[in-house]
Amino acid sequence: MLTGARQVGKTTLAKKLYENRYRYFNLDSAGERLRLERVPAEAWGRTVGEAVFDEIQKAPALLEKIKWAYDAREINFSVLLGSSRILLLFKIKETLAGRVFLYELWPLTLGELAPFYEAPFPGKPLLAGLLENLNQASEILSALPAPVGEEVGRLRTALEHLLTFGGLPTLLEYPPEERFAWLEAYQSTYLERDLADLARLRDLEPFLLCHRLAALRAARILSYSELARDAGISVATVRRYLHYLELSYQILFLPAWAGNPTVRLVKSPKLIWLDAGLQRVLSGQLQGLTGEQYENAITAQILATLRSLGVRFSAFYLRTAGGLEVDLLLETPAGFVAVEMKAREKVYRKDATPIERSRRLFGDRLRLGLVIYRGEEVFPLSELAWAVPDWFLLGWPSGGHTALKNP
Repeated sequence: MLTGARQVGKTTLAKKLYENRYRYFNLDSAGERLRLERVPAEAWGRTVGEAVFDEIQKAPALLEKIKWAYDAREINFSVLLGSSRILLLFKIKETLAGRVFLYELWPLTLGELAPFYEAPFPGKPLLAGLLENLNQASEILSALPAPVGEEVGRLRTALEHLLTFGGLPTLLEYPPEERFAWLEAYQSTYLERDLADLARLRDLEPFLLCHRLAALRAARILSYSELARDAGISVATVRRYLHYLELSYQILFLPAWAGNPTVRLVKSPKLIWLDAGLQRVLSGQLQGLTGEQYENAITAQILATLRSLGVRFSAFYLRTAGGLEVDLLLETPAGFVAVEMKAREKVYRKDATPIERSRRLFGDRLRLGLVIYRGEEVFPLSELAWAVPDWFLLGWPSGGHTALKNP
């Protein structure tokens, strides 16, 4: 099963991999759905067989037939594509339990976008290399050569694209002056298709208002009651609407770290929009870059990069009742990485203060601190924390060597 937001490239990828091997069914077609729904489970193996099923969330009843044919050993393989996190729906999860490999496709990461701007494809970027070698992270950072040359400018241009327009691949076909208009049209398509798959709303106005108010809360600690008050709807309705956004890969909830019962901690999640361009058009914040927009975009880039590479980690943020706050915590088998994000070109020793203060909670389990910023130099801020440019951390190869020229 390959899932992800609409227009991230699921169909393109599936056709490239499987077009010459399996039949392809597009369940966006009502006629296609009707024909397949008429096929009894007992005849599925010989009538339909192994195939690619696009937009499977539109016909979840077909999953029972695929399951039946698979369990009966009449088929060995099928490819399911969906624009929703349909495995979060209990009935579907129960149907496919133990029978499905799940792959999630995200908006483009910096490393994936780099070749479009004629920068090298990094393979495994520095961030992933640090997490996989956390015990040697400081040695790795101190030994890295200073990045110079045209590749630096190209990587920074690619990151500027992600911060401004987001990472949906189809945008690359349009000139910059038309990209925000395309993103507005994307939202209309989302409401007509993805939302319609998840819910039958008689009145879209409350959802639209909640949708845009949620975009204004990117990278903020979520208060359901505050959002409900501003949208003029109930808390239960807000929870339901945000669940729809999560199911359709528009947002994710970054949980609060709650690993120390002796410390009073904030427990509400942070709201993260997976695509910075969509957050911009929904919130109306098209010009400039706020600190919250930067934190949202870099957090989404970090999570998408690490998940795409299969790095083992869990992500949280930290906030205590005493006011200690760390933007992002990455927990790995080797320990924690504390991350602060600054939307400016200069950072100072004081910017590492939250990381240093968090050592009293994590002790030796806190192995590395990163202050991500928009400058050019890698340098230590303290014994534990390093200042690392955003484009370098997310787009430079982990070994610091010449990157692959073709992804």
